[in-house]
Amino acid sequence: QVQLVESGGGVVQPGGSLRLSCVASGTFVNIHSMGWFRQAPGKGRELVATIPPAGSPDYLDSVKGRFTISRDNTKNSIYLQMNGLTPEDTGVYICSAAARVTSWSNWRDFWGRGTQVTVSS
Repeated sequence: QVQLVESGGGVVQPGGSLRLSCVASGTFVNIHSMGWFRQAPGKGRELVATIPPAGSPDYLDSVKGRFTISRDNTKNSIYLQMNGLTPEDTGVYICSAAARVTSWSNWRDFWGRGTQVTVSS
């Protein structure tokens, strides 16, 4: 199985920055795309950014130009640099990964527990 652990959340003022980290551990053969979702109170989960093993990332329109997702395959980790934060960015940020636990198993989505980001003055 794959365990995903996020870190880096916190409370920040509007216009501030945070850097989230997510590391994957456990027993797996391959990890394909990884990404960040967020869930605000009373709202559904939305995809913030994804990044393939190699190639260009993709972003939610509202975070383009402010957020940057990056990946270190040697550490099975992804990061989310968030600049210019607004109260609308508040939510639980959840790491996800598409992985195979054996060479013959199907790809599955795994999820972390999330890290809270609060943007408030």
